[in-house]
Amino acid sequence: MSACELCGEETAGRYLCERHTVQLAKRLDELPKLYDEVGQCLVPRGHGWGEIVTTRGAAGPRSPLNEDVLDNVNWGRAAEVMRLWRVDVQRERWPRHAPPPPPADLAADCRWLAMELDWVVDHYPGTGDLCRETWTLEAAARSIVGDPAPRPQRLGTCVAITAEGVVCGAVISRLPGQTRIECRWCRYVYATAADWMRLEFFQPQESA
Repeated sequence: MSACELCGEETAGRYLCERHTVQLAKRLDELPKLYDEVGQCLVPRGHGWGEIVTTRGAAGPRSPLNEDVLDNVNWGRAAEVMRLWRVDVQRERWPRHAPPPPPADLAADCRWLAMELDWVVDHYPGTGDLCRETWTLEAAARSIVGDPAPRPQRLGTCVAITAEGVVCGAVISRLPGQTRIECRWCRYVYATAADWMRLEFFQPQESA
């Protein structure tokens, strides 16, 4: 019997449970995109990746961001960390292979680790630490770029009658918590309890 290194759930010999394996795969996929966003937030036009331009010692108002934190939250730092994990996993799996050559490529290393994830979760003793450090990198980036934008929720199709006397039928969706929606096709506004009840009641059977 063995347990997930993160939550203690029984895993039948694996280092992570299925839930945390899926989360790690998702983080490996999103991490390069997230650090691209970090670069867009912090690197002015005309500067390269990994160059954090600060106002330390310059005239004018101070940056509202903690520049000591920014020095460590950048694409280059994330690439360095994930390259070390790739090198270690490769050393464990293929001891005779030469390590991957520099320079580090965050997207390529995350993609490589994701492709080897089944072997990692089954055989690599550092899997729990890899998962924790990947989460730490994600959390650091989120502290700069914020949480992901909420995804629209599909409610069904618009049931309003158009000027031509037919049901509109356009897709209706809303963001979490949104209480007023305007159909982008016919411009009917759903805002009252009666509107929501009518929208639900007249949905086609397959949508309902």
